[in-house]
Amino acid sequence: MPDDFYCLSEVGLFRDLSRREMADLGARAPLRDVAAGEVVHSPQRPSEALFIIKRGRIRLYQLGPEGRSVTTAVLGPGAVFGEVPLLGLRMGANWAETLEPSRLCVMSPHDVRQLLLADSRIAARIAEHLAERIAELEHRLTDLACKALPERLAGTLWTLSRSAVPGSAPEAVRLTHQQLAGLVNATRERTTTALGELADRGLVRLHRGRITITDRDRLLAYAGSRGQLPHRE
Repeated sequence: MPDDFYCLSEVGLFRDLSRREMADLGARAPLRDVAAGEVVHSPQRPSEALFIIKRGRIRLYQLGPEGRSVTTAVLGPGAVFGEVPLLGLRMGANWAETLEPSRLCVMSPHDVRQLLLADSRIAARIAEHLAERIAELEHRLTDLACKALPERLAGTLWTLSRSAVPGSAPEAVRLTHQQLAGLVNATRERTTTALGELADRGLVRLHRGRITITDRDRLLAYAGSRGQLPHRE
């Protein structure tokens, strides 16, 4: 199976299409490999393009007056982002940065118009995707307003540790404390302290360069429980 076709076959937007239709679309969506920590979209140099994530995770964020970043979304495989007014996608002041080595498919506005919007099945999936993004943003804003840092951090680690293969062991989170601080909108020092609290509760193990999730169910429960889980002996 050609790699470009495989890219589209993983994306929910195209799941209603036949193999032939996805192969035709795949030929118009070139692949781009991007190292971790690379900025793929900047408000300083905006460009209209639709990015489809095949592998890796992308962080969308904005910069405050003092240069502190505020995360607005963390996107994984199958998600789309970019400056595409035709789809209702606008980056505005958002930057897009890879959290890990990533593979992206890129489509021009012309291809979006000719290949995506012309198909009612894809247009319907796009509407669903935008609704999910809005719900995710509302959830993030609620967490910021109502949850303490350890709970927000637990929820973020739970999301980042999701395995691409159902039933397999959770993935280790390979981010620095500074990167995690950006995801939960806190300082590095406070994030390190919160990580220590999660480790004390037996929810994670801390290693140099990675964080191992010991129990995803308990981690998720802690993220939604306002920290009421007892320490594990």
